[in-house]
Amino acid sequence: MPMKYCLDELIVGRPWKFTCEQPVIGLDLGSRASKGVLLKGEDIFVTLIPTGLYMQETADELVEKLLLLANVLRNEIGFITSTGYGRIALSFEDIPFDVVTEISCHAMGAHALYPQARTIIDIGGQDSKAIKVDRLNGTVVGFVMNDKCAAGTGQFLEKAAVLLGITIDQMGTDALTAQNPVIISSQCVVFAESEIISLRSKGARVNDREAVPNIAAGIHYSAARRVNNLLGRIGNEPELIFTGGVSNNPGMRHALEELMGNPFIPTTFDMIYAGAMGAAVYATQNVTRGAKVASALFPKQHFPTEHINALVEQEQLAFIDKSDGRKRIGYVCAYTPLEVLNAAGVSHARLFKAGDSETVAAGELFTQSVFCDFSKSCLGAFAQGDPFYTAIDKLYNFMTCANIKRATEVIESFVPIKLLNLPRLRDMESSRLFFRDEIIELKRDLSELIGREIRDDDIREQIASYNIIRKLIKNISELRKRNNPPITGKEFTELVKAYYYVPPEKLIAAYEKIHRDLAALSDTGSRPLRLMICGSIAADGDHRLLDILEGEIGARVVVEDHCAGIKPFYHTVKETGDPFLALANGYLDQAPCFRMKTLEDNVAFAGHLAQEYKVDGVLYVYLKFCSCYGITKKPFLDHFQSIDIPALDLSSDYSGNDEGQIKTRIGAFIEVINARRSKNNEYAYA
Repeated sequence: MPMKYCLDELIVGRPWKFTCEQPVIGLDLGSRASKGVLLKGEDIFVTLIPTGLYMQETADELVEKLLLLANVLRNEIGFITSTGYGRIALSFEDIPFDVVTEISCHAMGAHALYPQARTIIDIGGQDSKAIKVDRLNGTVVGFVMNDKCAAGTGQFLEKAAVLLGITIDQMGTDALTAQNPVIISSQCVVFAESEIISLRSKGARVNDREAVPNIAAGIHYSAARRVNNLLGRIGNEPELIFTGGVSNNPGMRHALEELMGNPFIPTTFDMIYAGAMGAAVYATQNVTRGAKVASALFPKQHFPTEHINALVEQEQLAFIDKSDGRKRIGYVCAYTPLEVLNAAGVSHARLFKAGDSETVAAGELFTQSVFCDFSKSCLGAFAQGDPFYTAIDKLYNFMTCANIKRATEVIESFVPIKLLNLPRLRDMESSRLFFRDEIIELKRDLSELIGREIRDDDIREQIASYNIIRKLIKNISELRKRNNPPITGKEFTELVKAYYYVPPEKLIAAYEKIHRDLAALSDTGSRPLRLMICGSIAADGDHRLLDILEGEIGARVVVEDHCAGIKPFYHTVKETGDPFLALANGYLDQAPCFRMKTLEDNVAFAGHLAQEYKVDGVLYVYLKFCSCYGITKKPFLDHFQSIDIPALDLSSDYSGNDEGQIKTRIGAFIEVINARRSKNNEYAYA
């Protein structure tokens, strides 16, 4: 229902004047409900409607309702700021507008209404967030957000209420009357639903009047535990405030307060409108500074990668064709010594394509759903008969993570495999001698496959060739240390991709020309936002994150701490002495995979890269269910914090269904970086 609040009745000693010469509107288009706030003089007008199929139609309806409620003409509106999941789909041709993430808007809205707030819990229909607020200006200091799982969100509570046969409002009040709340132990929503059904059936046979409140309370505590875990990651400080659609649920409020050990600030304003209120406050700021349109992106680079892409395509087609009579070898891990493969005269390629949902599903037929999408994609490509994968005569893999090991074992039903071992303890002499023996075994097995002995001198020659390539790739990457890098992160990963498909004798000349061309470009123009991506593999074709960061936001990824970026090329291999020991030392000395021990090495190298390339922020990215990178994220995040570099962790998969949530997190992260730089009187980015 539309409502009107008088500003002076709600806020005492507000930190700035909200009033401006023209009325402004803030829109919050959520997954379930869309909210609107209109600020006019000293009044706040609010309205709420269900979110429709088309976001623009929903936004237009909100605007019309607000105009009617406030008795304001459309041409009187000075600015519209939108937030929420639907914000990016909006356009107003006759009114200046921009978009701000809901994380920033909830922080600003809560701060505007209750300036003492330091920490915000925001629970909506499909996500939950914990936000730390700067009490001086309402900007975001830090935040964490749930992953794609619906546990701890309004969606979970709605489903649970249906299972209990009551409304969600009734479930919230019933929970307060519980005498013995049950324990909902499952962390997964699907399993929790099964648990609720089981508890409901038992309760019906005993005393339904007691069972429903007890189950309702258990449901709220289960959801609240997930949210409280988020709060624990940014710090549980007093002066808490509850926003979002679930903030009106008394059962959730009670469960959260009990678990947190701190009460929420009492509110007289319906905090479901906090996001729209914050958007309206940002709109007043835009009117004050005369903003006309949404923030512009930085100019995009136009470095041509057609030649290198053509080389890759040519080699991939030749790999499938097999008319040259050479054996086709596939491998998965970057620890595979390519010098031995090339000395054998085989055609070889890294199997690291990113699959789509169908490929992942095909791989899941052979393994568990809790394997990462990359390992399932490898399996799925073979199962679907991908011509590039089925062209392989033999697959060699050095055992890295358990998922890839298992996937490799299953792949043996499609092509012959040779699974070799990679020691975890990289600094022990025994590990290096062991790895040397495994490389010799690789050489022996390859010799048997091709029917001739592989000469040590041929391996030494390949070590020298690959060292040239490593140095060229590193030199190209170091051009990104410039104030205005001459190449984007996406373009750099396309160049690196060629290393895994194109023979070194063809790559050297191509990389030399690329380095010359890039070095000749002048270092002029605005300094873009500099970011580092750290974490699990960015597979061939998995450009979604780079497209968001560089294509939509206008930032620049200047360095990568993952095995498909600069990381494997940071060191060279010794060119004299025993070639097998040189390879063992060289590959174990390279920037370590997170699977390798010690963890301190990995953390220190990541921090070193971030400082060397002078990044403004780090995105720690890992595939869901990745044991190597998901479990180890906290030491990395703590280390980046200790060297005063903002870091954001992102988990994802190959489905693409989480794009909206990823954009929200990234947008809020950029806003946090901007706030830091503005506070330090430095340049803030669009």
